[in-house]
Amino acid sequence: MLLRRLAIPLFFLLLATPSYAARCGGDFNTFVAAMSAEAAAKGISQSVISQALSGVTPDPAVLSFDRRQRGTFNKSFEQYVSTRVGAGRINGGRAMMQRHAALLARIEQRFGVPPEIVVAIWGLESDFGKGDIGKMPVIRTLATMAHDCRRTELFQGELIAALQILQRGDLPLRDLIGAFAGEIGQTQFLPSSYIKYGVDFDGNGHVDLRHSVPDVLASTANLLRTAGWKAGGAYGEGSANFEAMREWNRATIYRKTIGYFADRLAGR
Repeated sequence: MLLRRLAIPLFFLLLATPSYAARCGGDFNTFVAAMSAEAAAKGISQSVISQALSGVTPDPAVLSFDRRQRGTFNKSFEQYVSTRVGAGRINGGRAMMQRHAALLARIEQRFGVPPEIVVAIWGLESDFGKGDIGKMPVIRTLATMAHDCRRTELFQGELIAALQILQRGDLPLRDLIGAFAGEIGQTQFLPSSYIKYGVDFDGNGHVDLRHSVPDVLASTANLLRTAGWKAGGAYGEGSANFEAMREWNRATIYRKTIGYFADRLAGR
């Protein structure tokens, strides 16, 4: 998944995380026990902690994949966009805009983000929910990344957030699966973003970013709105809304691709 996207969005990497007590490195089981205590101190129930963390083991494939990531784009914009925004995806996006027109209108009214931007992101991240949204157990992935000392604070925070998702009942453990950095759902939120930006837009009492299209699209718009998106404003390079999209992905080439795709969806 990350190889397809080539860069982890900025909000995955730069979220401020508090200091956690668990010491990275060393014995993995000792680390997990410390994280379990940290989770309990933050109000996670013992039943959720036991269900999620009992018997968890490190995943060497996760660390191997992480070591290969460079977070950079090595293609020109023209080369990159040609691989991500073809006629089939544009036609598919236009069909999604028609199918979900009423929903997208409500989202724009509430969050100020136009349908073409929301659908462009949805298409790029998961081919409108039909593509690969990851098959990795999120708890195991995040425990592995948190135990590694390179970005332990970030991923300790993400592990706690994943447990909060379970605690809230948004997803059962069997559905808490994602990509190689723990991203979840059709627009690939890390757990902390799930907690921070997730919106229950279908009104069922839960934020479900794997299965609920209303929740997925509204949460995506909410992230941009929170990042400073200006309703009715331009989103081309140099605009305030282009800057707001840094919260989605700091790479200029990726944000230009979102804008290009959005323009095609809108018939521009």
